[in-house]
Amino acid sequence: MSASPAILIIGGGAAGFFGAIAAAESCPSAHVTLLEAAREPLGKVRISGGGRCNVTHACFDPAALVQHYPRGGKALRGAFTRFQPRDTVAWFQQRGVMLKTEADGRMFPTTDDSATIVNCLVQAAEAAGVQVKPGAAVTAVVRDGQGFAAQLRAGGTLRGDRLLLATGSSPQGYRIAQSLGHTLEPPVPSLFTFNVPEPALHELAGVSVESAQVTVKCPDQKPLTQTGPLLITHWGLSGPAVLKLSAWGARALHNCGYRAIAQIHWLPNQSPEQIRQSLQQTKTDWGKRAVRSTVPPDFPLPRRLWNYLGDRAQVAPDQRWADLSKPQLHHLRQELTQGQYAIAGKGVFKEEFVTCGGVSLKEVDFKTMASRVCPGLYFAGEILDIDGVTGGFNFQSAWTTGWLAGKAISAGIASQIAPFD
Repeated sequence: MSASPAILIIGGGAAGFFGAIAAAESCPSAHVTLLEAAREPLGKVRISGGGRCNVTHACFDPAALVQHYPRGGKALRGAFTRFQPRDTVAWFQQRGVMLKTEADGRMFPTTDDSATIVNCLVQAAEAAGVQVKPGAAVTAVVRDGQGFAAQLRAGGTLRGDRLLLATGSSPQGYRIAQSLGHTLEPPVPSLFTFNVPEPALHELAGVSVESAQVTVKCPDQKPLTQTGPLLITHWGLSGPAVLKLSAWGARALHNCGYRAIAQIHWLPNQSPEQIRQSLQQTKTDWGKRAVRSTVPPDFPLPRRLWNYLGDRAQVAPDQRWADLSKPQLHHLRQELTQGQYAIAGKGVFKEEFVTCGGVSLKEVDFKTMASRVCPGLYFAGEILDIDGVTGGFNFQSAWTTGWLAGKAISAGIASQIAPFD
């Protein structure tokens, strides 16, 4: 080992910065260099949460926390006992950034400005002595007896005794990992919205319900169901219920070409019998009123949505409650509880993008985030086959794996363990 060991970190996102800071703070004698292909690092942090940055989630029990990860939860169980959301909150608080918890558990900076998080990370990296190189795209990495050599697109090579790959879902990052002996679980999109080609539905863009149960049925696949807020958009369906489904069903939906059926129960807190009774009672009490302009009092549905569902149930615009036949009441109840919507593709969740797939978790030691096949190599963040549902969980896995990797790298260098062949 040299007197001034070198640590290379490829990827200037949340995981890369957190790993760089942890390594530099733990081993001040090391020369830590962070390489980011983009001209401006931390791009995903800047746009997340609508520009507010959903830093983490107020779930402080590791066993409960891992339930929010369609892939990687088992591997993260031990990792979260070493660094979890409570530690993330404390980390930022120690650096002058306070977080707040919203009603759904999401945690944001009290400023509601992602720049607060970006500036904190940049300043912490600078204070720790991390050399950040934006616009430094890496084309290849070679490992030899002295460590790692990263070849830059602009020319030149940078060397490191240890290497942390934190390149997110970048295809180039995947290629580098494969070149160093790792295998990949095929990357496919996660966290996306559903395109539903139904113009009448699109006219309701902006309408939302606090709770709906959505079931996705792909050919030859077991149905998947999630319950939560649902938002109608100008291209189809979005909101937490849909985003969770897209995460848990990422591979199934990919395999069927994003052609599936979404079945919606708009009143999941009520049984079919309760709904039947409410419809019958409304028919009795409000017989002279038009069905499509009169929402039953027990149904927490926006008027525009109710009118649309009435149209789907083939109720005429001016038809009165008293004139509804038994088949029409049944059809209306079916639309409320088992409405069928054809999914014909996927959209993008805001400007955020999460990928299912990545470096096989069997090839990584989650106590240290070290590669099991390439000595001196470490991983953090979304380059791994880990993804969480929306709500701050993906950032938390980035903070956790970045922190563990940075600490392990510095500990290995400081004690000169695991020398290269």
